[in-house]
Amino acid sequence: MKDRYREIYDNFNWDIPGQFNIAHYICDRHAGTGDTALVYEDEQHRVHTYTFTDLKKTSNKLANVYAGLGVKKGTRVGIFLSQQPETIIAHLAGFKTGAINIPMFTLFGPEALQFRLENSGTRVVLVEAGNLDKIMEIKNTLPDLEYVICIGEPGSREDNLISFSEALENASDDFSPVSTAAEDPALIIYTSGTTGPPKGALHAHRVLLGHLPGINVSHNFFPQPGDLFWTPADWAWIGGLIDVLLPSLYHKVPVLACRFRKFDADAAVDLMQRHGVRNAFLPPTALKMIRSEASPEACRKLKLRTVASGGESLGEEILEWGKNTLGLDINEFYGQTEANILASNCGAIMPIKPGSIGRAVPGHQLAIIDDKGSVLGPGEEGEVAVRSGDPVMFLEYWRNEQATRSKFVNGWMKTGDTATMDEDGYFFFRGRNDDVITSSGYRIGPSEVEDCLLSHPAVSMSAVIGKEDVRRGQIVKAFIKLKDGQNASEELKTDIKKFVKTRLAAHEYPREVEFIDEIPLTVTGKVKRNELRALEVKRSGKDPS
Repeated sequence: MKDRYREIYDNFNWDIPGQFNIAHYICDRHAGTGDTALVYEDEQHRVHTYTFTDLKKTSNKLANVYAGLGVKKGTRVGIFLSQQPETIIAHLAGFKTGAINIPMFTLFGPEALQFRLENSGTRVVLVEAGNLDKIMEIKNTLPDLEYVICIGEPGSREDNLISFSEALENASDDFSPVSTAAEDPALIIYTSGTTGPPKGALHAHRVLLGHLPGINVSHNFFPQPGDLFWTPADWAWIGGLIDVLLPSLYHKVPVLACRFRKFDADAAVDLMQRHGVRNAFLPPTALKMIRSEASPEACRKLKLRTVASGGESLGEEILEWGKNTLGLDINEFYGQTEANILASNCGAIMPIKPGSIGRAVPGHQLAIIDDKGSVLGPGEEGEVAVRSGDPVMFLEYWRNEQATRSKFVNGWMKTGDTATMDEDGYFFFRGRNDDVITSSGYRIGPSEVEDCLLSHPAVSMSAVIGKEDVRRGQIVKAFIKLKDGQNASEELKTDIKKFVKTRLAAHEYPREVEFIDEIPLTVTGKVKRNELRALEVKRSGKDPS
């Protein structure tokens, strides 16, 4: 195969305008064409189609509702919704008013919601009726939260609790969006680390433009005629929102929306087959489940043109399965919430090396650096870094100047991930130099889980690590020291798991719990998670090197 990558990379130039509003470029400029923007299959398998004109008019109505509530430039608006039309409508309305949207995962419990809403100073939040109780339970603890807009029947008429459908029925569909600079804030997406609570990565409107080269590369020169995009990843995550939804609409490519309460491999294959999905972002766990659980014959009937995956290493076996069963190269990519899709494979323009997360996406300057920010040579292990000033890069951590400063060194943004780069520019991921757990493509900070565990009445101390798992990459494992008088039992383990699952998030609860007499600590009182990880490696019989 001829390697066209270098020519494309060397000839790439950014074109970032001074004024840029995501809503205009992904919706309003396409209105009037009659083209389909969204295909939504609901839980009863009924299919609803929305044109760009539909989205424009409905989001204009919601923008007018926002304006009536005092939403303006810089106002934070929470979007506690799943893959459904109201989600993109809420984002569009927020962008049009100059608000800062805050997507939140629908499986979050009250504690996870409370932190994000309080930290961000959210003033308005949109929520489905099924999740309304989670918001109302904590509303009185949130001094900045004034209005709750409910999709579905709210069940009561409390002050400042607004029915989405009733509000839109009386609103005008004529709205003049505010003018926003490409550098103006548009989104806060919370990410988790190992020290302290989750951090809010503040992104500008230009983040969409920064993502486009990575989408184009990881999906083999996206868009192409007939493309239709779907992902099982929730639109609250950067992988679902800015790796799929927003860039597809920017390119006038329709997006398929369908919520799965729980991922089902057969249902996913059936969905893609029925709708003729051409492009899919499938996290590694989803790919592994499809490979092991779905019918190979059904997989071979899919009309997929491209599949991209990221979040954890795929491995050579999955890549071969993609070629033999799906009939395509699965393009693995790499990035993080603060700066996403920095490196990617692209079978259309370069050979794919098994085990590699690809090469730098055109427009992004990447390197392997040491702790002083000096660039290392081929084969030397260090930290993946991206040159400061990249359009895909976050503006700052919300209300966390110290964490923002510590993210940069010598003109580079540090990713916190260790890797090597070979002489051809391919990156090979080695591990994380912090303690973030990657499970089913989700990045989980142990400190948030540990804080939740400590609020359980039986728990004295806790430590959380990632444990290797064939399907999920890693699972959350909790080591727990019980309070005096508490007796270890399987029933208590189950209760602790359920406690975290309902209070924090379903994807963050510890799938494995072990009671221990003492949590290993440093002299300054920090948990020595490396010792616990080493213990698990020893138990597994694997070589720790």
